[in-house]
Amino acid sequence: MSVLMVIDPIGGLDPQVDATVGLAAGALDLGREVWVCTPEDLSVHSGRVTARAARLGLAPRTRGGDHRWLVPEPWHHLGAARTIDVAAETELVMLRIDPPVDGRYLRTTYLLDLVELAGTRVVNHPEGVRSLHEKAIALRLPGLSPETVVTADPAVVRRFVSVVGTAVVKPFDGFAGHGVWLLRDDASCQALAESATAGGRQQVIVQPYLADVAAGNKRLFLLDGEVVDAVTRRPGATDFRIGAPVARADVDAADRAIVSALAPLLSRHRIALAGVDVIGGLLIEVNVTCPGGMAKADALLGTDLSDDVMRRLLGVAATDLLSHREERVPA
Repeated sequence: MSVLMVIDPIGGLDPQVDATVGLAAGALDLGREVWVCTPEDLSVHSGRVTARAARLGLAPRTRGGDHRWLVPEPWHHLGAARTIDVAAETELVMLRIDPPVDGRYLRTTYLLDLVELAGTRVVNHPEGVRSLHEKAIALRLPGLSPETVVTADPAVVRRFVSVVGTAVVKPFDGFAGHGVWLLRDDASCQALAESATAGGRQQVIVQPYLADVAAGNKRLFLLDGEVVDAVTRRPGATDFRIGAPVARADVDAADRAIVSALAPLLSRHRIALAGVDVIGGLLIEVNVTCPGGMAKADALLGTDLSDDVMRRLLGVAATDLLSHREERVPA
């Protein structure tokens, strides 16, 4: 029994914090083989999706006392690559390439559609990822989200900032805090609005800056529409953008209302794993392409969230969790 992870080149992963590495470790803890490939390794022959994949082994790791894991070098081992029939030889495929959902990403989802049709589960569901843009999901629930404007017009951005005083501007297809700006109602606002929108050629998302972010941004980890854990993340001392998790977060009534509204939508589009970002009881965005943060939470809190996610995705009983974390590197 094996799991295939479709990933970006493995050399670009950070084993200290990367959720994909944590999920791979979780699958290995369950006694599953983990195979990895990139989107470019996928092909279709006679209607069957094949992958030029290599078996992954992970060196033992330990918690580092914060949100990072301590890992040796080399931290992984790849076996010899071979071509596998994805649907026939795997029980679960995980789509773990970073956004944005560009041409490369879309081509990957179209191939993985065929894997789903052949009866092997893909997480997250390819069609669901195409249907639910993570920055736009919150727009479907305006009563639960802060006031939001989507525009490519720098003048509209400028007017919005003049009304709210301070605003966060982020690219529609951004991720991991890249290209996120803080605009104030001052002499630089117009120029920054023009730069953010590429002179009116690129849509951006504009929201009021929420002072509640000082108390923390909650990341709710959802699995099949249920909260399985939550962490608090705060801006850095010299950066307004959200940083690493600092503590477990309490799930309150506002969070539960957001999850209750989101769950049917995620279920309808077969989104199994999601990371929901909440500030001051307001929904900011829903990460569905490559939800992260689980490995950081496990390192910080001493939890086994990554293992638990994989156990549930693979339908394995909790009592069957194997304790061979020291044997992750295949001979």
